[in-house]
Amino acid sequence: MAGENNKILAEKILKQLGGPENIVSYTHCMTRLRVTPKDSSLINKEELKKVDGVLGVVVEETLQIILGPGKVNKVTEAFSRLIDDAGGINLKEKAANKKAEINKKNATPFKLFLRKIASIFIPLIPALVASGLITGITKAIVQAGVLAEESQLAIILSVIGSGLFGYLGILVGSNAAKEFGGSPALGAIAGILIINPAVAGIHLFGTDLLPGRGGLIGVLFAAIFIALVEKQVRKYVPTSLDLFITPTVALLLTGILTYLIFMPLGGLISDIITKGLTSLLDIGGVVAGFVLGATFLPLVVTGLHQGLTPIHLELINTIGDDPLLPILAMGGAAQVGAAFAIYFKTKKKRLKRAIAGGLPAGILGIGEPLIFGVTLPLGRPFLTACLGAGVGGAFQAAFGVATVAVGVSGIPLAFLVVTGQVFLYLAGVLIAYAAGFVFTYLFGFKDEMAGEFE
Repeated sequence: MAGENNKILAEKILKQLGGPENIVSYTHCMTRLRVTPKDSSLINKEELKKVDGVLGVVVEETLQIILGPGKVNKVTEAFSRLIDDAGGINLKEKAANKKAEINKKNATPFKLFLRKIASIFIPLIPALVASGLITGITKAIVQAGVLAEESQLAIILSVIGSGLFGYLGILVGSNAAKEFGGSPALGAIAGILIINPAVAGIHLFGTDLLPGRGGLIGVLFAAIFIALVEKQVRKYVPTSLDLFITPTVALLLTGILTYLIFMPLGGLISDIITKGLTSLLDIGGVVAGFVLGATFLPLVVTGLHQGLTPIHLELINTIGDDPLLPILAMGGAAQVGAAFAIYFKTKKKRLKRAIAGGLPAGILGIGEPLIFGVTLPLGRPFLTACLGAGVGGAFQAAFGVATVAVGVSGIPLAFLVVTGQVFLYLAGVLIAYAAGFVFTYLFGFKDEMAGEFE
């Protein structure tokens, strides 16, 4: 029955998108089905928003249909079968439309670059979440005395959870090279160039290189460079010699520049980012926490929040923890509070169903269903949720709450919080809930604002 429901939902979505022949490409992330249409005028956005199961629609370089975590995977699978049954996607049309898409006026180079960086890390999110949760839960049960730190079970769990973070540079390098038009394998080698323990034997300019120096920023430099070199060299190499010459030249040049430039430069930028953020929080305190917390939700709306992932990971890599993530996590918590306020005030049954569908995901740290399905369409509740997020962010900043790994926000993030700060983090979540609720209940919502939910 569930599979049939997913198929029906996919059919309804495809109908409002103008049918299979109007689809150039599609993919999905944690919560969104992302579609590139052939002709945008054939899309009925208003009717698409009204489809039961669609939590929201965002128009960017792609059309993004919010379906929620878990649900998006199943609906995309059904969507894919419908496309295949209709004869698939014309690859020439896909390429032509992709080129046109990149040339849109609103697709500025900086905006496109940030989206490319986000696209490097989005595929890694499931692995980051799983590894982070296993690491956090293992540390929690060891600290609680349930398991001895030297026990085999604790060691096995620690190895399972920490493995990704030790070799993350390889995956980031692979994705970065692919995103910039190069070979994923060469991008992976670019990551290895930086994390390889043998780097410790290199002595340049009177200094011993440190394995991992430059972190993920250095990896991005090296992987993007190797992709660009590969593409340029390939233009001048005979096809019969491409397999031998192109990757060899690309790797040799990248390797030399990595140790001469990319690692030192990546390390410098890493220091600026990490020291800048920590100084901002040390000096700005609750004010900085409020501003960071209150301004995070607009980033989620644009999808650019994924571009912050390398910053979170670099903080952990450099200073050992991440004081930024708990602050930004308050955005999702305040959304939950705002949604509860609307639920208690509204008499619209369709709005209540939308909130009930999005609340479980919101509590578990996936805020997009509530943002795009409830608060953003209503307008003012989105702003009051931002204010609530600021209050929660100020609390987290005041007590210096930090995480030891990257994962989803909400309640699950408590497993990743530094030992001894778990209750402080949860208190901040409750404060954000309460602030989002109060601001929205008193100032953010009147039932006549929910006309589209009739």
